[in-house]
Amino acid sequence: MRSLISLLPYFRRYWGRLLMGVAFIVLTSLFSVYTPKVVREAFDLIGTGIAQRDLPIAERHLALPEQVRDWTSWTGIDLQQKMDGPLDDAALEHKIMWFAVFYAGLFLLFTLLQGVFLFFTRQTIIVVSRLMEFDLKNAVYAHYQQLDRAFYKRNSTGDLMNRISEDVSKVRQFIGPAVMYIINLVVLTVMIVWVMWGVNEELTIWSLAPLPLLSVAIYLVSDTINRRSMATQKQQSRLSSLAQETFSGMRVIKSYSKEGLVNERFRKAAKDYRKTSLAQAKVDSLFMPAIMLLVGLSTALVVFIGGMLLIRGGTGVTVGNIAEFTLYVTKLTWPFASLGMITSQVQQAAVSMQRINEFLDTPPAIITEGDRLEEVKGAITFKNVSFTYPETGIQALRNVTFHAPVGSTLAITGHTGSGKSTIAELIGRTYDATSGEILIDDVPIRQVALEKLRSQLGIVPQDVFLFSDSIRSNIAFSLDPSQSNEELVIAAARTAQVHRDITGFPLGYETLLGERGVTLSGGQKQRISIARALVREPRILLFDDPLSAVDTATEEAILRGLDRVMVGRTTVIISHRISAVQRADNILVLQHGQVAEQGSHAELVKLGGLYEALRQEQLLEEVEGADEA
Repeated sequence: MRSLISLLPYFRRYWGRLLMGVAFIVLTSLFSVYTPKVVREAFDLIGTGIAQRDLPIAERHLALPEQVRDWTSWTGIDLQQKMDGPLDDAALEHKIMWFAVFYAGLFLLFTLLQGVFLFFTRQTIIVVSRLMEFDLKNAVYAHYQQLDRAFYKRNSTGDLMNRISEDVSKVRQFIGPAVMYIINLVVLTVMIVWVMWGVNEELTIWSLAPLPLLSVAIYLVSDTINRRSMATQKQQSRLSSLAQETFSGMRVIKSYSKEGLVNERFRKAAKDYRKTSLAQAKVDSLFMPAIMLLVGLSTALVVFIGGMLLIRGGTGVTVGNIAEFTLYVTKLTWPFASLGMITSQVQQAAVSMQRINEFLDTPPAIITEGDRLEEVKGAITFKNVSFTYPETGIQALRNVTFHAPVGSTLAITGHTGSGKSTIAELIGRTYDATSGEILIDDVPIRQVALEKLRSQLGIVPQDVFLFSDSIRSNIAFSLDPSQSNEELVIAAARTAQVHRDITGFPLGYETLLGERGVTLSGGQKQRISIARALVREPRILLFDDPLSAVDTATEEAILRGLDRVMVGRTTVIISHRISAVQRADNILVLQHGQVAEQGSHAELVKLGGLYEALRQEQLLEEVEGADEA
């Protein structure tokens, strides 16, 4: 239950509506308590009227209950006059029937008012639960945006989605129905016990005697519900993750004809989920029969003990009281019967909120530690920078030092796994360096506001990701959507050598991508990603192997276009292709996370070291490829 304390700020946000909802619950309970009293008065009046038949006409008299006079005094009608007068058999029967109809109408009125206030109760508390669900989902989603990349490597997509959907939904069930039923249970029970105690203490004690057993049952079962709810939620997350992974890797699955294997894997996970959910359902299913048995026992005690007191006489118990107590016990049936559901909902909500808090309590690893840079110009400096990936413990960089002046082009090359992409990760502050110092315009990168830094970065990642949206929206992703960006989008597409491909589609730039639209080739995706990085005209351009999926001719055309764009901007080109890096002002050659060589293309060729060996390897591959063609 401690995990639910974190919901208090959300309750305070809507305290006015919640108080209104509590008021409606009190009014609902008040009219619910009055209806059995009407039944009691009707039973007693009819019983009295029947008993009057055995008396002489002169001694017959029907006294209107004081309770009814109080209820109807506001009408200004003296109902006692309806009771007076000569009461022969016909008149007696007429008056009894008249008041039977009167009590029936009063019963319907109170029931109607009870229903009206119950409607208002749901319109306040249930609506508040939806509003709080909205706020909580937005809070979780906003917090997701602040977490570092290592967090997303540690946690599966299915689990992230499950916590923001299923877990938040479980919490809403507590905020709305559970809270409403808890308050209703407390208010209605207090009112009913108060009225019953005022009628007859002994009958009240006997009728409520079985109810403490319910508390014991709930206490014994709640821990089991908690453990099984946690297991069910974990299995749900596992099932979601497995399904998401399968859908994402469908191409590989079909390529290797492993549909049977993944089906069996999913079936096994589904069986585990079914097992845990059924185990939880078994515990939940015990509550309702147990509660109904205890309520039925209470009703039997009311009839038996009430009948004994009525036969004994002198106890103040009437036939109407027995009917009244039976209705009161019945009215307690649903509140106490809902205890099973409430307990299950509260336990599931506590487990779900605990899972949500695990992520909400995860502090962002990358935060702004200051804002010492007024404007990003683009100079990049690494001083003895080392980095170890926290999720794997692999050291990717060792004492890397270089300087890229404003407007210069820095190229980084080397074999796979040499640490090239890690440098791009550190410049964009996806990660922070383990040791050493990174400077932007001579200011430590941690002292540059994250938003300011990233707003001046145009990044083309190694793994291209495009949204399921139009091509125009994908290219203009970093721009203000309220402004017209047509010319900028087309200019960026031309530079990235993808304009002709786009205009070849029937809908042009309005072509939808992804699941709802066309599927692009790897080269087209890369070029759209390049256009997306260029359209904002940032001060720093980061190209992480952006031309791996294009042919040599397209690569040459893109590089010529970039030559114009890169003027005055600091550009970092990461590539294993010598043809992509040879134009750079300075080239870093990495090996095992260290700078093995550094210099211009001519200097490195003349040096005859690792860079020249890479160049010769690629020239040989091109010659062999041409011979095969």
